[in-house]
Amino acid sequence: MRKPSPPQDGQGNRLRKLRSFCYAAQSGSISRAAEQAGLSQPSVSLQIQSLEVEFHARLFQRRGPKIELTPEGQALYRLARPLVESLDSLPATFHANRHGLEAGRLTIAAGESTILYILPGAIKDYAAAHPGIELKLLNVSGRDGLKLLRNDSADLAVGSMIEVPEDISYTPAFRYDPMLIAARDHPLALRPRVTIKDVARYPLILPPQHLTTWRVVDYVFHKYGLSYRVALEAGGWEVIKRYVAIGLGISVVTSLCLDGTEDLAAIPFHRYFPQRTYGVVQRKGRIPSPQATRFIEALTARAKDQAASRGRRRPASPGRPGQS
Repeated sequence: MRKPSPPQDGQGNRLRKLRSFCYAAQSGSISRAAEQAGLSQPSVSLQIQSLEVEFHARLFQRRGPKIELTPEGQALYRLARPLVESLDSLPATFHANRHGLEAGRLTIAAGESTILYILPGAIKDYAAAHPGIELKLLNVSGRDGLKLLRNDSADLAVGSMIEVPEDISYTPAFRYDPMLIAARDHPLALRPRVTIKDVARYPLILPPQHLTTWRVVDYVFHKYGLSYRVALEAGGWEVIKRYVAIGLGISVVTSLCLDGTEDLAAIPFHRYFPQRTYGVVQRKGRIPSPQATRFIEALTARAKDQAASRGRRRPASPGRPGQS
């Protein structure tokens, strides 16, 4: 029997190539694969070319701005993906099996509103159940959160998504209603019914343009053929509520950031704006660590409890002036 030829590259080098190959397959982009792997684009391209030489097969074909796996590439991806994922998650899995969930680390990326309003309960439950787990919260934008997921600097992210990239999975857990907020003495607060045309007459206070809320507001106003004016661009719902309360402008927020104690008029506005969902964001193909899996379970349990609690409450009268 003929003995197989020894590989030209060491096993560690082959693993690095396969990891870059899997990143490229998942993202459909050499540049994203390079970002995830912490390498330059030419280095990733050379690694993939080396695999093509080794396996005597073309692994990718270009489709416009993206790359797609060939049938040979799909076959290699099916074989390589479990190997890469198993090795990448080996340290966390080893410590979890050795110490249960009494050791390890969990890094969560989230925006400010998520950290302030959604995560505290789940974090509290998780920390009490697993005191040996080191928790790390990264306060980042949605775009930066995706970067952290892609380069494995975060185990998971929690937030709101409208457009979900192909290499990312998004599982909604919480749902919140859109609310128009204004100072209590604002003209709109005294109207029995408020339309989007009414809102267009007054200056708005919105989060920064790169965040989801601004894009949603822009879409709705253009849908109805209306222009709008932004009086203040402010980061964070607490800042926005503060400046709405002193009469600098009005805003459209989600019920997520309202607890009923604000000195504001809050008017349900679901006639014009969609519900917002918040949930778990993960990189496709990455096996979640035991620590991440337990946290997702805790967060999901919180979401179910919140939904049940809201269902038991008597709904408030829609559009009621001065309601908060």
